[in-house]
Amino acid sequence: MSKTIFSTWRDEFVDNRYLSGNTCQVSSFKLPRDYSVDKKSKAFIGWDGVAIFDEDVDVVRLACEYAAQYQKYSEACGRCAPGRWGGRILYDLLDKIARGEGSQADIEHLKEVSETMMITSKCEIGRTTPKPILDLIEHYREEFDILIEKQIPSKDYTNEDINYIAKVTAPCMDMCPAHVDIPAYIEGVRDMQFDKSLQSTRQTMPLAHTCGRVCPHPCEDACRRANLDEPISIMELKRIGADFETDHSLPWQHPKEPQPFRNDGKKVAIIGAGPAGLTAAYYLALEGIKVDIFEELPVLGGEVAVGVPEYRMPIEKYNKDIQLVTSMEAVDVYTNTRVDAAKLKELDSEYDATLLAFGTRLSKKVRAENERLDMEGYWGAIAMLDKVNLWHKYRIGSPVSEDLKDKVVVCVGGGFTSMDVVRCAVREGAKKVIMLYRRDEKTIIRNTTYEEYHEAVEEGVEFIFHSAVERIFDEDNKLKKLLINRFELVPSPQGGRAELVKIEGGDFEIECDYLIPAVSQSADLTLLPKEWDIELTSWGTLQTNGKDYMTSRPGLFAAGDCEYGPMTIVNAVGQAKRAASVISRYIYSGTISLNDDEIMEDHLRELNVYDKNEKITGWMQEQPREQSKKLSVAQRVDNNKEVNLGFSGEEALAEAQRCMRCYYISMAVV
Repeated sequence: MSKTIFSTWRDEFVDNRYLSGNTCQVSSFKLPRDYSVDKKSKAFIGWDGVAIFDEDVDVVRLACEYAAQYQKYSEACGRCAPGRWGGRILYDLLDKIARGEGSQADIEHLKEVSETMMITSKCEIGRTTPKPILDLIEHYREEFDILIEKQIPSKDYTNEDINYIAKVTAPCMDMCPAHVDIPAYIEGVRDMQFDKSLQSTRQTMPLAHTCGRVCPHPCEDACRRANLDEPISIMELKRIGADFETDHSLPWQHPKEPQPFRNDGKKVAIIGAGPAGLTAAYYLALEGIKVDIFEELPVLGGEVAVGVPEYRMPIEKYNKDIQLVTSMEAVDVYTNTRVDAAKLKELDSEYDATLLAFGTRLSKKVRAENERLDMEGYWGAIAMLDKVNLWHKYRIGSPVSEDLKDKVVVCVGGGFTSMDVVRCAVREGAKKVIMLYRRDEKTIIRNTTYEEYHEAVEEGVEFIFHSAVERIFDEDNKLKKLLINRFELVPSPQGGRAELVKIEGGDFEIECDYLIPAVSQSADLTLLPKEWDIELTSWGTLQTNGKDYMTSRPGLFAAGDCEYGPMTIVNAVGQAKRAASVISRYIYSGTISLNDDEIMEDHLRELNVYDKNEKITGWMQEQPREQSKKLSVAQRVDNNKEVNLGFSGEEALAEAQRCMRCYYISMAVV
């Protein structure tokens, strides 16, 4: 809850200018009253209104600076006359008033131009920018009138001690853990400028081939297009630029020119070469900072390489993302290198900062009676997927079909790992594949994606919901069958989450050859020296504040699964990108800091950019979402060919045209 002097945010009107004490209203929104731990915000202005926190704020200059930010954007865009020329007029008129040369006619002109922009601009940034300006003119009119009547400049017109910190966002960008500039890369596809599309993606997401294929696309849950018809196929449009780079053998499309290798003695160690480790290495290397990556496995890529199956993520595509990172002059990698406590202490003393990005590779138990790791037929999900992928991708080991062909396989879980297990088991020739899950179909889709679940069903996987293993039966240490409990969801009397209640007499047995637990994974923390006494979360992961990603030990950072627990690739990338940014300053200053862009990211996430109740109005017509071509079940069920073939050129252009380019401008005054 945020106390404010005045606010019009999202149509909630708060006016405490003439009130005091307990009579003051409180905003229901998490407005950024505190900009950072040591700075207060004077005001916040954005697409959905304005909030004033300091009575002394210069509201005329606030409106002027906000218009200036939009003018910069509209000049660069120039895609519609109302947006481009309207932006220039808004700023010119407000600046004229702020410097003491305005007239009442300028106020009327401002209103007229604002209303025209809100009706006729082609994209949201042109439609929404005038709203808070009109709010200020309406509710702080006297401050505008005084400057006009007395022909004097606004009180802070030349005050350089006040900072106006702006950030452009969009609902999809805000929801993306890596804050990818989604409208920009979609625009690149629409304009057939695929190199620019990829460069936009790589501003915050280096693994474009990968996240264009296996991302759970939370951004699509915040796509404003869904308020009209269906969300944009954001994930699949991401791979277009990456595939174009690869298919046409282009030089690496970096988001900016990489800085020359500094070779100044500063260096960073990264433990783990999965998505988090690769991402951090890439953005540090872009700044010319020396990075050494230490990886226990014989291959690079972490769990995406040895855990995500070939039919979802072809290794030659992932290898392109990996090569993007390893091609950087400042990056060196060391595979087959296990970092234990002694090695970590050595690295800690030799490097200016260390990032732990080693993931979670220990499969957790299902907590059934007679559950033993040494039982024949009991096979942890990580070990099973390691064997599958090391063979199919690298020809290391032996085929899993030798183990699973004509066998009955039961997997327990409800996430991506369990989905990979069951779909791989089908491809390895299992006679029957069953997934047991404690929750329901809707939850498993939310945990993964509709596409992943639907394709598994098509391939013959049997899903048994509201179930759990009570006991494992074996003969001579060889698994034979499982006793399964049935549950039902009983609504909570308090209105909270429904409770799972065992159905008495609902137990049944499943005869099977393999039980593969995929309920979750944990991190192997034996590499942490005990004397460091590193703080951990209640989940047994490394404790950070979730903003700068430094652990309780100065100079030791953590990102990805080992910090948060098993997460998605895009979450790991988002954390690692932020960690790399913090580390790049820390190794030179010795202090932890966030830049303004990162601080604003956190504020916007708290504020919740997407409004699911918004009604879309205007010239935009409903248009169905394009569906990419998939291999049929017969074409894919017995092999590891990529299932999702992606869009054709025509389909990609048509889908990109559906994007409403929902940029918003926000600005804090500090």
